[in-house]
Amino acid sequence: MPEEKEYVAVPMGQASDPADPEDPVKSPPRPTSPATSTRQACFAVLQSWVSRKFMTGCVVIFPIAVTFFITWWFIRFFDGFFSPLYAKLGVDIFGLGFVTSLVFIFIVGIFVSSWVGSTVFWVGEWFIKKMPFVRHIYSASKQVSTAVSPDQNTEAFKEVAIISHPRVGEYAFGFITSTMILQTDKGDEELCSVYVPTNHLYIGDIFLVNSAEIIRPNLSIREGIEIIVSGGMTMPQVITSLGPAPHKNQGTRLSRMTTA
Repeated sequence: MPEEKEYVAVPMGQASDPADPEDPVKSPPRPTSPATSTRQACFAVLQSWVSRKFMTGCVVIFPIAVTFFITWWFIRFFDGFFSPLYAKLGVDIFGLGFVTSLVFIFIVGIFVSSWVGSTVFWVGEWFIKKMPFVRHIYSASKQVSTAVSPDQNTEAFKEVAIISHPRVGEYAFGFITSTMILQTDKGDEELCSVYVPTNHLYIGDIFLVNSAEIIRPNLSIREGIEIIVSGGMTMPQVITSLGPAPHKNQGTRLSRMTTA
């Protein structure tokens, strides 16, 4: 008597379908040949090498392109002041207006350095400061230009300063703009007004910091401005702290502020 076969119901999701050689999903994976692996490895190495060389080229060309673009824009900008005048005279020489602008700026510098020129400049500045909106733009731009001026005066940045900001253990670059004396019940305290730029150079915050807590590095005003404008990329590897600031009786003019 033949044995009866026992059939077990298998769910459809677990049923094993026969391998279809034409279906890449169902067909079994084919073994990779050594030649294919070698080609893939060589392609990966070549791709990595091309990517590195391309990025190296971008790093080299980018500062050159930016310098060329800014220089070209600077020449075209100043050349446009006197080029229309030369065009009316029938002279068409590129760069002549730029050279004329440089000579004109040099003559203005000589004129303003004289007594008559400084008087005329003072009168013009007085009119500009009476304008409602223009005076704020002029004052901000003048403070920046005065800071890098070779004729340092009381309105310019005094020193580059490093202060503890915004918390202990973190430091921020700034510029000492003035010094004052705070009179309290505990005695006099010398404070320095430190300007810390927050947006390149023309926007920032003012902090009153104790003179003894300020670190004075061996950096000039121009070097400090370059560090801030470049986003810290021109930061020297080693910064040396100078000695303490001159005492208040060594010719430093101090303001006084009292507290109630």
